[in-house]
Amino acid sequence: MTNNSVGSTARVLGAGLRALLVLTLVCGVVYPLAVTGVAQALFHDNANGSRIEDENGQVVGSSLIGQRYDLPPKDGEESPAPDLKWFQPRPSNGLGTNSVNTQYSLILSGATNRSGDNEELVQWVKDAKAAVVEDNATATYEVNPADIPPDAVTSSGSGLDPDISPAYAALQVHRVAERNNLNVKQVEDLVADHTTGRLLGFMGEPRVNVLELNTALRDLTRG
Repeated sequence: MTNNSVGSTARVLGAGLRALLVLTLVCGVVYPLAVTGVAQALFHDNANGSRIEDENGQVVGSSLIGQRYDLPPKDGEESPAPDLKWFQPRPSNGLGTNSVNTQYSLILSGATNRSGDNEELVQWVKDAKAAVVEDNATATYEVNPADIPPDAVTSSGSGLDPDISPAYAALQVHRVAERNNLNVKQVEDLVADHTTGRLLGFMGEPRVNVLELNTALRDLTRG
């Protein structure tokens, strides 16, 4: 009787061990390799984080995540000033800071959760609007406050939006051209080349990826 019990237990343990080894091999090795292989073959860019590289092949960021373009912060400065030779993204204030990705002042992804009549939010929008008017004025171009699009003065729902509207990009053209010693037509053509239309012609809104645009701008100024 004892021998039968021991033998039965050994068979159960052996079957369990074989099942463990097979499942480990299938689920822990074969399946991940298969999924990775399919992803690399069919969706190579997405599988690798939608990375954007400069002309030297160096990764400068992801097309899915926005980043700021600021001057080095000065001593005692609460927040660094924008580097106005670059196209600027949507505002990203209100979500904290981090020490990992210093290119984008976020500690988490999300909206500010402030209502439209919140005094602090209203003040942020007013300050942002005044900054857009001041920063983008040139000797030959003056910004009409009525022409400032909403995405120029408000952050996105995630706070990580990598895109701006063509209207906001166009508003920045004269300033970018002046700061980089380019003519306006060159910069307008650059924006046009990096404007993505609606998906399938009717879904979503036209958009401009700021990182891709600034990467092309850097290549142009170095050319």
